[in-house]
Amino acid sequence: QVQLVESGGGLVQAGGSLRLSCAASGRTFSRYAMGWFRQAPGLEREFVAAISWVAIGWPGVSTLYADSVKGRFTVSRDNAKNTVYLQMNSLKPEDTAVYYCAARDGSLSGEYARYDYWGQGTQVTVSS
Repeated sequence: QVQLVESGGGLVQAGGSLRLSCAASGRTFSRYAMGWFRQAPGLEREFVAAISWVAIGWPGVSTLYADSVKGRFTVSRDNAKNTVYLQMNSLKPEDTAVYYCAARDGSLSGEYARYDYWGQGTQVTVSS
């Protein structure tokens, strides 16, 4: 069982930056692929970014981004702190949504149906 708690959302002007955090419970955080999704009012939940689990003896991780955020958002993880981050730069009004953190016991994925655990979400509002 994994519990996820997001933080860092808020109101920002277009062109600004925010960093979201997702703190995970459990001692096996490193084995979970982590994803960020978002949902705007009236729209379906959409994939934003994901980062792979950490393999023993493997130096790096893999990441995946939606085309709409490539070059602006960066996903990272700190396994010592059981936390995954989403650094969001050059924010646009269309980035306004509730952002959710998710975890899956498996490989990297951009499909929300493949994720097993979800946080409660954090609101990001970008004003024009």
